[in-house]
Amino acid sequence: MARPAEFDRDEAVAKAIRVFARHGYEAASTSDLLESMGIGRQSLYGAFGDKRRLFLEALRRYSGGSLAQMQAALEANRPALEAIEAALLVGLGSCDDLETGCLGVGSIVEFSRSDPEVNALNDDAGRAVLAAFADRLAEGVQAGELPPSLDVEAASRMLLTLRSGLKVAARGGSDTEELRRTARLALGGLA
Repeated sequence: MARPAEFDRDEAVAKAIRVFARHGYEAASTSDLLESMGIGRQSLYGAFGDKRRLFLEALRRYSGGSLAQMQAALEANRPALEAIEAALLVGLGSCDDLETGCLGVGSIVEFSRSDPEVNALNDDAGRAVLAAFADRLAEGVQAGELPPSLDVEAASRMLLTLRSGLKVAARGGSDTEELRRTARLALGGLA
């Protein structure tokens, strides 16, 4: 009978996310992961299978958490463009703490379209973000806050692209005010 894990899986995955966000998949060594997670090699393999399975679980968890932050911002009781701005700016990370970088964007840059499992996770996350933006944009149109001629699908794609770019800019050193001005400029085109 296998021994039960002697560590908090959620905490270990959260720590692995930070290591992968800092280094990427390939450059994150097993030693880095073990040290950060505070577990032994046998525990890693017993609980996760291998570094790849750990990465996939970390990416899935990161994407779910990022989407939850965005949805909370989008669902807040405020005008559509204010809610969308908040969703664009939540959880961007920074250059001051490289471990807050976007695991999703990082994995797209690192893997491109070469890994079907990473692709599937990122594609699912992208569809969920598009749907969340589309829902809020449609509500804004319905409430008369946005023009009825707005192409909600195209606007949602623009917002997804903008969010990815904002994450890269944050990692590259842009401060919160620069990111906010960028988001507002883009959002002005929707009004």
